[in-house]
Amino acid sequence: MKVSHLLRSYEAGTTHFSGVDLQGANLQHATFIAVDFTDANLIGADLGRAFLTKTVFNGARLNWADLSYAKLSDSQLVKADLTKASLKGVFAVKATLARARLSGADLEGANLRGADLEGANLRGADLKGANLRGANLKGADFRWANLSGARLSGAVLNEARFAGAKLCGAYLNGVNWEGVELSGVDLSAAKLSGANLNGADLSAANLSDAILQGVKLLGANLHGANLTGTRFDRSDLWPATAFESQEFLHTSRVR
Repeated sequence: MKVSHLLRSYEAGTTHFSGVDLQGANLQHATFIAVDFTDANLIGADLGRAFLTKTVFNGARLNWADLSYAKLSDSQLVKADLTKASLKGVFAVKATLARARLSGADLEGANLRGADLEGANLRGADLKGANLRGANLKGADFRWANLSGARLSGAVLNEARFAGAKLCGAYLNGVNWEGVELSGVDLSAAKLSGANLNGADLSAANLSDAILQGVKLLGANLHGANLTGTRFDRSDLWPATAFESQEFLHTSRVR
């Protein structure tokens, strides 16, 4: 469909464009409120700074599309393919992206507060500085993703995968990571006060200069972790498996 035809149809009151072919279309700054683009082909389309509130993109193909700084609050992108798409600075508060494919996508500075990303594939995605507070991240795949400086406080993280992820400087206060696999993860300078890390695998993780005050570490594995400059309550040390001997306190800088 030609962009001009699409815009005229929308202005005439049409809101259903399911399966439409808009590959490579230039829709920058366009406005589509509560429009249905289910299963649409938007590969490589330019939707930068578009206003797309309450719009439906379920199953849509948005590979390599440009959605930078677009407004997607309350929109639905269930099972949408956003592989390698640009969502830099996107405003997607309370959007539904369950089981969406976002591997390699650029989500730097994205606002995904309260969004549903259950089961989403974010492997290798750039989420630097993203706001994920209160988001549903159950079962999401963040392996090798960049979450530096991201905000995840209050997020649901059950069964989420973070192997190889970069979380340096991330805000993780109060998160529940009980039993989560975090071996080798970069958590340097991360804020983890009040977090639940009971039974978590933090072996070989980088926790240098991280704030772990008030954390729960019962049964946590911290063998080989970098704890240089880490700040946490001395009373929190003893339940962790890495602290079974007094020798640890002499070989790590704990304050």
